[in-house]
Amino acid sequence: MGLTAAPPRDPATALAEALVRRAQNGDPDAFSELVGTHYDLIYRTAWRWCGNRDDAEDIAQDVCIKLGGAIAGFDGRSAFSSWVYRITLNAVRDWQRAGQRRGRHARSYAEISPTEAEPDQEAAATSTQLWAAVRTLPEKQRDAVLLVYAEELSHAEAADIMGIKEATISFHVHEARKTLRGLL
Repeated sequence: MGLTAAPPRDPATALAEALVRRAQNGDPDAFSELVGTHYDLIYRTAWRWCGNRDDAEDIAQDVCIKLGGAIAGFDGRSAFSSWVYRITLNAVRDWQRAGQRRGRHARSYAEISPTEAEPDQEAAATSTQLWAAVRTLPEKQRDAVLLVYAEELSHAEAADIMGIKEATISFHVHEARKTLRGLL
């Protein structure tokens, strides 16, 4: 029976783990670096879910505040980025519920600024319509599609974030595709 060496640790993962430990011990610089490293992920995720720059910025700021209060509770059972995704998804859902309570309707089309616009206007319009249609899907289908296609995560990573089985992610993606074919 031979022993095999453990695979080498990813330097980015090791750095994130060290920053998390320091932040959990009250190091504001470590917390600031963690937030700075993950802010683009938080904002991009919020924007994909709500399709509006101002709302995405508000959600991202809320997530950063929540991270400050929740960092002590991070137990390391999942990757820090997966944990941040979960907090972001919960913040988006809170934002959506708050909007529904106020009777506010989410904008159906994402804004396209000159710096984000695709060179082909027709492709940009099609992409905008597609993501607007994705936002109308049932919650679990929408989350699965956005994690797999917008965030380019594997089914296993999406399952970890959503707290469900990988096969269930595949089912939600399949059902979403059928629904989207009918909508578009």
